[in-house]
Amino acid sequence: MLPVVVVHGGAGHIPKERSDLSTSGVCSAVRSAYAVLQGGGSSMDAVVEAAMLLENNPSFNAGCGSVLNLKGEVEMDALVMDGKTLSSGAVSAVRNIANPVQLARLVMDKTSHACLTAEGASQFARSMGVPEVPQESLITEYSRMRWKKNLAPDANPVECQMGKMGTVGAVAVDTDGNVACATSTGGMLNKMEGRVGDTPCIGSGGYADNMSGAVSTTGHGEAIMKVTLARHILFHMEQGQSAEAASDLGLAHMKSRVGGLGGVVTVDPQGNWAARFSSRQMAWAAAQKGTLHYGLYTGEHFTQIIEDAH
Repeated sequence: MLPVVVVHGGAGHIPKERSDLSTSGVCSAVRSAYAVLQGGGSSMDAVVEAAMLLENNPSFNAGCGSVLNLKGEVEMDALVMDGKTLSSGAVSAVRNIANPVQLARLVMDKTSHACLTAEGASQFARSMGVPEVPQESLITEYSRMRWKKNLAPDANPVECQMGKMGTVGAVAVDTDGNVACATSTGGMLNKMEGRVGDTPCIGSGGYADNMSGAVSTTGHGEAIMKVTLARHILFHMEQGQSAEAASDLGLAHMKSRVGGLGGVVTVDPQGNWAARFSSRQMAWAAAQKGTLHYGLYTGEHFTQIIEDAH
């Protein structure tokens, strides 16, 4: 069953002309992450690889495709967690960084802290030699167009969140049976400056524990935080539920209790995995036993053989 990696490109509603880009983006990220695992890399190496590729793809709300806050600026959040030791690293409200997930991993590996925010995170990035990028390089025409549209006094806030897949994330199990998760986001469209969502919060944006499994979440951050969605799903797995059943139970609880929609990718230490969502769409992909799995709508599940790269 091992190794396995599963990624998501965000839950939500996306217009047809952009959905193909989302699907091809998650498929290519999962292939690269799977190659890392096949080459003997750790689950942490794999999830960071997947998340970085998605941050570098302007089709997603992370890294260079991030949505803009009320002031028209980019503020990004990211989280990584290692299931072997429960070590984690996160950053919130960071600017001028191409790959926040990489910075989150450095927080985990190089500091005694779990999360750094805003200016402090930037100072740490500089001390680690992480290059700063101009904010303009993170802003797409598409993001700017939607920001302007949503500033209009008659803008519909529900429609505002549509047309952009959300947060990106990945979970993996390596050949040693270690699990890991990574999640990265540009946050919520036209959010207040300084708003931090579920993504960098342990147990909400993601959780990884070798005793139960790993989860990365996407959806409405405020709702996800209220139910600590990632940890909630792993609680069900600890009670004996499968990755798929636990994911569905967590999402159903969030919907009934706080009216929130979202999606998750989940793995257990044996390599059983799930990609589940209550939103209209979630671009997802998985790789296991030389096969690529992917989908976008509920009930969709395509497969193809992964050609050996060697």
